[in-house]
Amino acid sequence: MARLQARDEAVPVVELREKLHQGTFLEEVALGLQLICEEPRLSASQEGQAPNDVSADGAPLLAMALTSACPLASVFGLTVDWHSSIKAEEASTTAPFHLDLWFYFTLQNWVLDFGRPIAMLVFPLEWFPLNKPSVGDYFHMAYNIITPFLLLKLIERSPRTLPRSIIYISIITFIMGASIHLVGDSVNHRLLFSGYQHHLSVRENPIIKNLKPETLIDSFELLYYYDEYLGHCMWYIPFFLILFMYFSGCFTPTKAESSMPGAALLLVVPSGLYYWYLVTEGQIFILFIFTFFAMLALVLHQKRKRLFLDSNGLFLFYSFALTLLLVALWVAWLWSDPVLRKKYPGVIYVPEPWAFYTLHVSSRH
Repeated sequence: MARLQARDEAVPVVELREKLHQGTFLEEVALGLQLICEEPRLSASQEGQAPNDVSADGAPLLAMALTSACPLASVFGLTVDWHSSIKAEEASTTAPFHLDLWFYFTLQNWVLDFGRPIAMLVFPLEWFPLNKPSVGDYFHMAYNIITPFLLLKLIERSPRTLPRSIIYISIITFIMGASIHLVGDSVNHRLLFSGYQHHLSVRENPIIKNLKPETLIDSFELLYYYDEYLGHCMWYIPFFLILFMYFSGCFTPTKAESSMPGAALLLVVPSGLYYWYLVTEGQIFILFIFTFFAMLALVLHQKRKRLFLDSNGLFLFYSFALTLLLVALWVAWLWSDPVLRKKYPGVIYVPEPWAFYTLHVSSRH
């Protein structure tokens, strides 16, 4: 392995870049690390900065060096755009409030996601037989197409250039998880017409516990696992990851621009109420609270740099704060329910709205 000789003067960055792909793996690692050290120093000397100040190009250089030193990164498509960091013009750019996108996003969430199981109960069963897709399934199909499209449009309007590889992988995983959930949720909701009770576990349901052979019960538990666990994880983790990445670019150096228009304030309530439904019905409280505190930590960190949330960032943050308040009130209201306590044991107790419905509403009829 060729040794890197110490030099009094900085090695030209162009020369280092040319050598990155010519040596062995270890040589590329060493050259990549040297490149990280050299270019900020050169940039600082050219701009009159102190040599110890790290320029905004530090993050792309690190990504370039590591991806160049690891050929497997290119094989799996994990290459990084060298110019994807926040540039000076990006930091000074403040996006206006995206009223159209947030309105469509909130509307389709309420209609296609929250309204999906309601539509399945409202529309006559003769129109959608049990052996055919229900109206709720078509709602879910539309949701699986429209939501990724709106998320991509939201990312396009971000004043910050976000890592495209992570965005693409997140969108693909989101669609796959939502599609898995489509199948499992379709069967589970159709079981309601046969007497299935959401507030009971699969094995405790009257229509399932006496099935013969008993291996059929295992099949229904597998279906429930795909619906409630695997589908939800692959659906919601990339969903919140994309929202957080978008949120990370919603900062402005101007204090006067850190405010929301009246239309945004009106949308906070339905948006926060929908996320309450998403967190409780999806059983993703841990994921939600982790995302919310990550957003809070980012806000406090950026505030030390005199950066403030713009109107879009405030809308997301206030929506999540309202969601947290609603979840706390929901849990406090049902804290002493013995039946729901049995279904949701453990430290984290967040009952599902549909479990509450089948226990306290539909049972009365």
